[in-house]
Amino acid sequence: MADSISSPSSTLLLCPQNTSPSPPQSFLFDSSLLQKQQNLPKEFMWPNKDLASAQLEELNEPIVDLGGFLHGDDAATTRAAELVRMACLNHGFFQVTNHGVGPELIEAAYPEVDRIFELPVSRKHGMRRKPGGVSGYSSAHADRYSSKLPWKETFSFGFSGNKDKPAVVEYFKSVLGEDFEHSGWVYQKYCEAMKELSLVIMELLAISLGVGRMHYRQFFEDGSSIMRCNLYPPCKNEGLTLGTGPHCDPTSLTILHQDQVGGLQVFADNRWQAVRPCQNAFVVNIGDTFMALSNGSYKSCLHRAVVHRERERRSLVYFACPREDKVVRPPPDLVCREGVRQYPDFTWSDLLHFTQSHYRADVATLESFFQWFLSSGTGENRF
Repeated sequence: MADSISSPSSTLLLCPQNTSPSPPQSFLFDSSLLQKQQNLPKEFMWPNKDLASAQLEELNEPIVDLGGFLHGDDAATTRAAELVRMACLNHGFFQVTNHGVGPELIEAAYPEVDRIFELPVSRKHGMRRKPGGVSGYSSAHADRYSSKLPWKETFSFGFSGNKDKPAVVEYFKSVLGEDFEHSGWVYQKYCEAMKELSLVIMELLAISLGVGRMHYRQFFEDGSSIMRCNLYPPCKNEGLTLGTGPHCDPTSLTILHQDQVGGLQVFADNRWQAVRPCQNAFVVNIGDTFMALSNGSYKSCLHRAVVHRERERRSLVYFACPREDKVVRPPPDLVCREGVRQYPDFTWSDLLHFTQSHYRADVATLESFFQWFLSSGTGENRF
């Protein structure tokens, strides 16, 4: 299908895919053309309450050195676990260094991001994410929404951790073609490294909560996670839009590497604060599913991404998730200590379906999910 121009209100949003009012029209946008447009299309405008302030102080999140923990140093492990505990009780964000992921692997991943997003609009359109799915290309999430569109492009794919089957490589070859096999291998190795890092962090989380050290590691060892590459193009109307709107991650654990442009912001202590980029460090945050696994002890925090007027921003995001059919419930000894269950049992597939098909993630995703879950009858007798 040839690229076409849509309605005047979104002059440079390309390729409307259906004309029915529901679901919303699916657009691909060409940011290089949009940047030449004087006025920002209304689809990308966000309410004033969501928009960024001119000056923000930096979040005082801990930098957790994993080196001692990885080498079995008990004192270093205790220090790291305490830093994680304090962060997760407050806002759920911390950064990790000496994590064992080589800088050369991180550096190799970014050129492959560029290769994907530099493809022609029509080519990217052909590998777009299917409704209700998580894998594929998305421009501004316009396949799901018709207003408050984020100023970004994403490319996402799943990762199961089965080392006998390089599923990422096969996905890249099937969707992007044989000439992207090398890209597939880079991300196969990147995801394998993220999987191991996520399990290491799961051990620290267990120690910090005072439950069995291997409890969460074992729970997530057979998980199926999601990898996402983000591109935030420059936007001269950056004060009117957002790269990613305010939300809490519905997943369990997010491991983010951001380039040096910056743009990640967290709502903590009743105000927005910026998360400074640290070379070769990963930003880690708790998601809604782990909040349930901790019986509400650890927080899934509201965050967003802003765009830059002149510079593009890129980030690599690994969302650690349990196997879809696993029942999400906190460890019994944690519940015994606290005396009451905060959430009913559910599976990751239940929450994933809710967020992909029924609800746009925000600060109230988990509460809204349980209202839907229990009212639908699915969640009866789950406590």
